[in-house]
Amino acid sequence: MTATDAHTDRTPGRRRPLPPLPTQAERVAELLRESLIDGAYPPRQRLSEEKLCEELGVSRNTLREAFRLLVRERLLVHQMHRGVFVAHPTSDDVRDLFRARRVLELPALRGAVRPGEEAVRAVGAAVDEGEAARDRERWKEMGTANMRFHQALAGLAGSARVNEFMSQVLAETRLVFHVMDAPREFHAPYLDWNRRIHTLLAAGDVTGAADELAAYLDTSEHQLVTAFTARERDA
Repeated sequence: MTATDAHTDRTPGRRRPLPPLPTQAERVAELLRESLIDGAYPPRQRLSEEKLCEELGVSRNTLREAFRLLVRERLLVHQMHRGVFVAHPTSDDVRDLFRARRVLELPALRGAVRPGEEAVRAVGAAVDEGEAARDRERWKEMGTANMRFHQALAGLAGSARVNEFMSQVLAETRLVFHVMDAPREFHAPYLDWNRRIHTLLAAGDVTGAADELAAYLDTSEHQLVTAFTARERDA
């Protein structure tokens, strides 16, 4: 198995169920997007049509339409005569992703004056998951839990469209962390911050929680842009 295999962490012969969306291509795209958020596909990895069609139980036409949807979202790149590859973000992409995250996450948190108990529990569950992964030194799982934490914050808006936009943004964000290939260094320092945000949210202090999140995003962006800029300069 090589780095160009489309599902290096998948169990051979097992089909993954498709999520309930209007068209089969959209369901496939959503499943692939979730896989990107979970860190299953690193940047520049080639996606094998044959293996994904077998794994998902769909036709090549359906898979290619799903690919087209994800290319429009800048998650995949089509290279003529070579195939479809996972996108590789740049420092400019990092800056733009954080602009998008501020637009999605901060208003969702500030507007959560009377958030539903289930939505608040989802935020707390993601924090618990991240801390448990840290304790087990499962750094990739810790990164996935961090993505779920931010998805849950956006979920406080109670909007299916915000959830959809956030899912796209987080899939790109996970690719950013994949490029760095250091989940412990780029996620572990923020777990205590996640806990503070959830504690303030659960206590009803959404202003305090939003202030913490704003500082969190500023710090994380600075760390990533600095690392990406140095990497690009060296390249």
